[in-house]
Amino acid sequence: MTMEAQEKSEETVSRHSPKLAGTVNWGTATVAGVFAGMLYGGSKEASASVSKDAEVMLKLGSTPDKREQYRLMRDAMEKRFIRVTRGSIVGGVRLGLFTATFYGLQNLLAEKRGVQDVFNIVGAGSATAATFGLLLPGSLQWRGRNMLLGSILGAVIGFPIGWAHLKLVQIANEGNPAAHPNSDQREAKSGVGAAIERLEENLNK
Repeated sequence: MTMEAQEKSEETVSRHSPKLAGTVNWGTATVAGVFAGMLYGGSKEASASVSKDAEVMLKLGSTPDKREQYRLMRDAMEKRFIRVTRGSIVGGVRLGLFTATFYGLQNLLAEKRGVQDVFNIVGAGSATAATFGLLLPGSLQWRGRNMLLGSILGAVIGFPIGWAHLKLVQIANEGNPAAHPNSDQREAKSGVGAAIERLEENLNK
């Protein structure tokens, strides 16, 4: 009876095992990617609008009519707002999808393999870059070439980034007892197991 209860408790602990060290929260990473993409896309479109604003200023200088100047300024501001908004949305969607795919694959590999190492990051980076290379517009041959280059670049770039990330996590977790809950569980489990064994021995006597 006691052995069955002990086995059930071990199964419960294994089912609710803590998250592997080095894994990143998928939702947080995706939200951060969306906001970073929006910031990059909006700033890119805003900087590209400088030359067009210069053209509008030239038109304003050559137009004596105040109403025409007001109309030109209003149209320029509306077009700039639309371009910046569209750039922010497109940038946020693109980088958000890339980030969600990358970290989703990384966490999936870590869960399936039972360990979080640099190979999970390399595999996720290669698969994500290959997928987005395949989605780029162009002929089938061009997409195959982009997929091959993306898989190679994703692996090459992902290896040093993954190694540095895991090293930083390892350094941060050194001396942190909260980062090693399994050791406390194993010690508590061994103590409970020893007490159960002693109790069974006393009962058998």
